[in-house]
Amino acid sequence: MTGTSSTTPTIPIVYPSSDGEPVAETYDHLYALLTTLEVLKQYLTGRQATVLADQFLYYAQGFPRLRIAPDVMVIFDVEPGGRDNYKTWEEGQVPVVIFELTSKGTQDQDKTFKKTLYEQLGVLEYWLFDPKGEWIEEKLQGYRLRGETYEPITDSRSEPLQLRLVVEGKLIGFYREDSGEKLLIPDELAQALYQETQARQQAEERAEQAQQQLAEMEATLARYRQQFGELPE
Repeated sequence: MTGTSSTTPTIPIVYPSSDGEPVAETYDHLYALLTTLEVLKQYLTGRQATVLADQFLYYAQGFPRLRIAPDVMVIFDVEPGGRDNYKTWEEGQVPVVIFELTSKGTQDQDKTFKKTLYEQLGVLEYWLFDPKGEWIEEKLQGYRLRGETYEPITDSRSEPLQLRLVVEGKLIGFYREDSGEKLLIPDELAQALYQETQARQQAEERAEQAQQQLAEMEATLARYRQQFGELPE
């Protein structure tokens, strides 16, 4: 009699990319999130890095419930571009910088659970930005990993990003440390592009006017020569 054996099929582990929750609590939080995302994406263009926003960060293989969705996270030494979610064991890197757009309603989680988790994961910097100033009077508060513990950042600098951070109304302003140049937000980029286009059009118009004036002078000179001959030396 020949025995038969059966194997139980392995059920694949699903790591969802969405929980159906809103991206941000208010318009101010959403605008600050999207602006931070776009500014840092532009800044890191051409580097082996990616910037993700409000996407699940899975940090324990086989345990899809162990996840968190940072508002904005920057990861170095990975393939550029977006992901539906981010799994640390597949990418081989944890975020180097995380930004949370905090509020009075989320402050307890932001300054306790998330701070502890990011500290344990080895996230080098953790920034809290309170665009409405509901519980952080100066609106911006950062922590930098020293050893295995977060310490408050007192110089408003992001060491991994090599940027200086400045509160500008309800947004974070980012300035390059090497040149002091501001990283323009999308609205400022659009305005700069408009001004550049206007300046180029004006330059082209001036060049066209100069060409026209030159042509008129040459035509006048030709008529003079035709009537009076060559000009004396």
